[in-house]
Amino acid sequence: MIDRPRTGERAILVHVGIGRPPSSVHCEEFEELALSAGAEVLASISATRQSANPKFLVGSGKADEISALAAESGADIVLVNHDLSPSQERNLERVCKCRVLDRAGLILDIFAQRARSHEGKLQVELAQLEHLSTRLVRGWTHLERQKGGIGLRGPGETQLESDRRMLGQRVKMLRKRLEKVSRQRSQSRRQRQRSELPVISLVGYTNAGKSTLFNTLSAAGVYAADQLFATLDPTLRKLELPGGEDAILADTVGFVRDLPHELVAAFQSTLDETREAALLLHVIDSSDPDRHERIDQVNQVLKRIGAAQVPQIEVYNKIDLIEGQPRIERSPDGRVRRVWLSAVSGAGVPDLVAAIAAAIANELVNVSLTLGGGDGRLRARLFALGGVVSERVMDDGSTVLRLRMPRVQFERFCHREKIAEESWRYIACDASDGSLESAPRLATV
Repeated sequence: MIDRPRTGERAILVHVGIGRPPSSVHCEEFEELALSAGAEVLASISATRQSANPKFLVGSGKADEISALAAESGADIVLVNHDLSPSQERNLERVCKCRVLDRAGLILDIFAQRARSHEGKLQVELAQLEHLSTRLVRGWTHLERQKGGIGLRGPGETQLESDRRMLGQRVKMLRKRLEKVSRQRSQSRRQRQRSELPVISLVGYTNAGKSTLFNTLSAAGVYAADQLFATLDPTLRKLELPGGEDAILADTVGFVRDLPHELVAAFQSTLDETREAALLLHVIDSSDPDRHERIDQVNQVLKRIGAAQVPQIEVYNKIDLIEGQPRIERSPDGRVRRVWLSAVSGAGVPDLVAAIAAAIANELVNVSLTLGGGDGRLRARLFALGGVVSERVMDDGSTVLRLRMPRVQFERFCHREKIAEESWRYIACDASDGSLESAPRLATV
């Protein structure tokens, strides 16, 4: 426990702009975050500084103004639309005499409320403890040091040291549990790959309509609501494509501006579904005037988790709110680049399903690889990826493997295993029908 003022739900919002006034869009988003966390917003206040004050983030005069507003409105908590250092958070608490929470802490609180699965709860708790560990030193102000003098010498461990030890033990235990869950998830992923079903992952900014589109495509009936982070735990369902082909559709957590690093690290195993997908459906709220900024922020998160190279189709959702018409936009090479639709009314959804089928057919590769007798490690890695369809041992001791996997996954494997660049480029460009025949033997460097 931490010796701090108790947290309530009546909040005032503090919007801080460094170098420029805080954006109205960012202020509105932060208010939505506060409402999603269950807060009752009583008032808002803004501040602009050329540089952050190391003591309060804002100036001392503005800190007094925030304190007066909190006392006048009867607020239980002050929510700051910026990241705070542990010392800044504690100093503001002393001035305001109520709990202070920054943007990262608010997002972590929302995730804690929405986690439903065992893995999701473990991931959120780990992220919260990682965030708390940097603030523990400021929590126990009255127990930071052992008392000295006759009759006042402590037993050898302060409350702060005891808390650090217990927190460290809990973090260690959570990481062990998550490693076990991650191994189970990896096994399930390999089983799906062996079944030759490509994974299509829904990504996008929070509240873009991913879960509604997921329900429309798969009739899954997952929870969907007009609020931030309505979906936290990933859901997988089978998707029937034209021509009798099947795929796995994955609904994942929404992204947001300045997603806390603790969450990205904690949800790494869950985000693997996105990184290992054959295709990404980047769902975008077409009615959002700042959708281009949202697109850039999602792509930045995809880059952070190693999914920037996965092919994606931009899905402009909610055209019913802008009185738009469903349509498809293609790139100069004829590939589908954007699909405009409404997940609520279903307009344009058949176009998206057809686009998914065409993209999957183009991005999946059938590869015939001939491995030498000394390439046992490469053979084992290919089996671990789950892309081996058949295996044949030749008279000369070589092994011919027939693979079927996403093109991006195959190229990533060749790069990771340091297969000669000319070999895998030759493989990737050898056939025009989407099936690839390898050179007689892979040349490794």
